Amino acid sequence: MGHSLCCAFILLLTLAISSPHSINAQPVEYPLANLSNSWINTASTIMNTTHGSVRLNPILVRGRLGPRFVSGFYCYENNTACLFAVLIFQNSPDLDTTSRIQFAELVWSANRNNPVTIGATLKLTQDGDLILEEANGGLVWSTNTGGKSVSGLNLTETGNLVLFDKNNAVVWQSFDHPTDSLVPGQILASGQKLTSGVSSTNWGQGQYSLAVTDAELVLYIESNPPQFYFKSENELSIRKIQLKNGSFGEFRFRNSSAAQFMKLDPDGHPRIYEWGGSNFTEAVDLLSTYIGVCAYPMVCGKYSICTSNSQWPQCTCPEGASGKTSYFTQESDRHPNLGCSITTPLSCSHSKRHSLFEVKKINYFSFSSSPYNDETSLEHCKNTCLMNCSCKAAIFRNHWGSSMGNCLLLTEVFSLMNNDQENTNATAFLKVQMQKSLDKRTIAIVISSLGAFLGAVLIIGIWFFLYRKKVESKEVEEGYLDQVSAGISTRFSYEDLKAITGNFNHKLGEGGFGSVFEGTLSNGTKIAVKHLDGVGLVKKSFLAEVETIGSIHHVSLVRLIGFCAEKSQRLLVYEYMSNSSLNKWIFPRNRVASLKWQSRRKIIFDVAKGLAYLHEECRQKILHLDIKPQNILLDENFNAKVSDFGMSKLIDKDQSQVVTTLRGTPGYLAPEWLSSIITDKVDVYSFGVVVLEILCGRKNLDRSRPEEEMHLLSLFKRKAEENQLLDIVDEFSDDMQLHRVEVVDMMRVAAWCLQSDFTKRPSMSVVVKVLEGLLDVDNNLDYNFMINPQIQKAIVPVDHKEDDIGASTPLLPSVLSGPSFTIFTQLITYATEISIPILISKDYTAEFYDLGIAMFGVKSSNLSSLDD
Repeated sequence: MGHSLCCAFILLLTLAISSPHSINAQPVEYPLANLSNSWINTASTIMNTTHGSVRLNPILVRGRLGPRFVSGFYCYENNTACLFAVLIFQNSPDLDTTSRIQFAELVWSANRNNPVTIGATLKLTQDGDLILEEANGGLVWSTNTGGKSVSGLNLTETGNLVLFDKNNAVVWQSFDHPTDSLVPGQILASGQKLTSGVSSTNWGQGQYSLAVTDAELVLYIESNPPQFYFKSENELSIRKIQLKNGSFGEFRFRNSSAAQFMKLDPDGHPRIYEWGGSNFTEAVDLLSTYIGVCAYPMVCGKYSICTSNSQWPQCTCPEGASGKTSYFTQESDRHPNLGCSITTPLSCSHSKRHSLFEVKKINYFSFSSSPYNDETSLEHCKNTCLMNCSCKAAIFRNHWGSSMGNCLLLTEVFSLMNNDQENTNATAFLKVQMQKSLDKRTIAIVISSLGAFLGAVLIIGIWFFLYRKKVESKEVEEGYLDQVSAGISTRFSYEDLKAITGNFNHKLGEGGFGSVFEGTLSNGTKIAVKHLDGVGLVKKSFLAEVETIGSIHHVSLVRLIGFCAEKSQRLLVYEYMSNSSLNKWIFPRNRVASLKWQSRRKIIFDVAKGLAYLHEECRQKILHLDIKPQNILLDENFNAKVSDFGMSKLIDKDQSQVVTTLRGTPGYLAPEWLSSIITDKVDVYSFGVVVLEILCGRKNLDRSRPEEEMHLLSLFKRKAEENQLLDIVDEFSDDMQLHRVEVVDMMRVAAWCLQSDFTKRPSMSVVVKVLEGLLDVDNNLDYNFMINPQIQKAIVPVDHKEDDIGASTPLLPSVLSGPSFTIFTQLITYATEISIPILISKDYTAEFYDLGIAMFGVKSSNLSSLDD
């Protein structure tokens, strides 16, 4: 018997693989499997669905005509993620046994939160346990039925996957573990629930649930506590509901002989789907006659107000009265249904500045179905919310003709409902953070600082006048340029560059020390010309760039074509990069378009190769010291190149470390900068921060997010400890979500580069080998890699002997105290938020460095700054 069953299965699988475009059903159904069987997930055949093409590798098939079920491996078309699943499909009677499995729909899966890949194995062990293992042998899912007298596996006529014993009694069944769907005949009992998916392309658990509890059918959104958006009006006589043909509890819909199933969709709508002759289509939305279009928790996103306009909702942010501060902004101007964010995130440590923002004629979806305080006053309702930091809003509905009413306190605010057209007295009070106003002491500090600044400007002017008289220094600089620029093909005159750029007519962007202009050489080659303005650090930046990249060439480094040093004019000529800088493509508020996973992976690889070349393959070791997305440029094919060497430093190859002044951009600085003794591992640390930003699609410091998510490294550490790194994959990119398992693997590379002990970080050449698949990431990773946000308070400057070990001087409290220290830390905090490089000089002053040259390919006339 076992031998014949195995032969039948082999025949089924052979026919299933035979067609490159469809999956052929068998002359006989194959619903059973015996013990000691295993099935390997191989490259399977493409199948069409209403959501696009997928791949199906059948294991068990049940049913000959009408509604049928198939169990097997269900994969994305590119085979990057697969489920062990049960699907429903229907064949036309005239096709019968030669029909093909097409437009099957997923109704159950074992591993929705942990997809497997090609090579995964499903095993029905001799001991009676059904086990799903990854290709590397790791356990993914199990029925835990070993030793329970299991005799075999059966896919029933109703689509129930059952492990049975020798008496045909059920030992385990998939109906007891529903995912997001019910099929006719399936019962949802008390204690069980359906949970929606994240999206149509992400099978993981979403935020909506449907459950039977306390003799009621309820739908709710996950929160603390859960917030209900539907409760059945009639109590259930028994604590379970069965999906039948034409009914589900108190819901009624038309009978049909075609295959049907119910699904809780990612948008929170419970819908009945029915076979329409060629595919499954929506038959009815079960809640359509019970609640309006605005009564779904996330129909407009968090904090947004939904106004019903026929079948389509209109979403707007809460607005203050004319002339008052606006506390809310749209998450996306193009997609208002993504919700609103609070301009200043709430902070429990500054609860004294909490206030309630009043929005009248508002209703909330859970008001009638959630517990609230009866017979309370408006002031008591508001004060209760203000005194509880976890309270984010209070909804108050007063009784007619009375000052008393009902109060609903919310720990999380989802979509609000506009009741402008209804006769209601409900009002929402949204908790907001008041911005700290300037006091008299702060104003005095600003005025005194401004006076000091003007005095400094006067001194600098005198110094500049004397400096111009030192002709000898000009001759020294000219000799130095002749020496270091030998590898650069062209030294342009100022008049040549004026002609090439059309008298500097087409500005690409503007930085801290000058502007970048587009130009065209006589042979038609486009170039970018950086025109430096000023002296001091500008001269250092100019010489550093010429010295660093003037004589080196690498495919992952922006090429310096030439320069101009004529009288007071300093200009640098670079190759033109048409796709601008990386930050324009990965940060949500300013991204041009969403980069796919493969593009991001290639960008990471390109940057790694460029840094490895600088550190190990040049005549002298080159430390870049300012790696960040703004300094990574993309050409027309999205090849990444490292740019802006204005802060770089050259050291001899036999020199392992060097003492230098602190330089770079806060947020990308390695911990060892506190001692001013640095190695090439500071670039490795900055690279790790950039990799994490690329994978998460956000900045390392984002004040628009809640306080606990503001610092990316802190969030990364917490999610790693909770084994929830999938949560921080770029949420705005469906392709990144599709490859999130690979993305999490790449996060381990970032974590290795971010080790607080620089000796435990890999070299960039090792990183390249890891990305090439030649080496593995170190398993002993320490996730305590964060730099203290107040690192700037401990900055150690050095004196003029920059390269002498031991030449650093402690920063005494008397040096930076009172107003000077306040302004100093405020400047660096501001630099952190907008990613401006800084350089700390020996007289304890912080200078904002070059704002970058990363806007080579941007042609918008309203782009006046290179940084956001």
